[in-house]
Amino acid sequence: MRILFVCLGNICRSAAAEGAARACFPDWEIDSAGTGGWHVGDPPYGPMIAAARARGLDLTAQRARQVRPEDFTRFDRVLAMDRAVLRDLRAMAGGDAAELFLEAAGLGARDVPDPYYTRDFQGCLDLVEAGVARLG
Repeated sequence: MRILFVCLGNICRSAAAEGAARACFPDWEIDSAGTGGWHVGDPPYGPMIAAARARGLDLTAQRARQVRPEDFTRFDRVLAMDRAVLRDLRAMAGGDAAELFLEAAGLGARDVPDPYYTRDFQGCLDLVEAGVARLG
């Protein structure tokens, strides 16, 4: 299985989902990206790294990147962390090119709130880990 997790800047939600998925599914090809290019080349956001580390997830080797057109053919599933990101991805690549992450995981058609703004890194990780566990 090849999965790409996508959020806005690829420094919080999608980075956390990548880390959780790599821990759960070491044989899968897992990556993450952002729709925006503001943080390309940057590591995940410090508070997200710390919150993930407290749960045994190491995000330190990750670097933010922006979604590329070839991602839509390279990955089996492109999973958006919220509806706005989903709209952007579908505008880039077509109607069913991406899915809403928590909905794809069977947890309802809802967003993973962005902890960069909410400051709720634990709540974000709770949702991310629950969703990732249901992808297998």
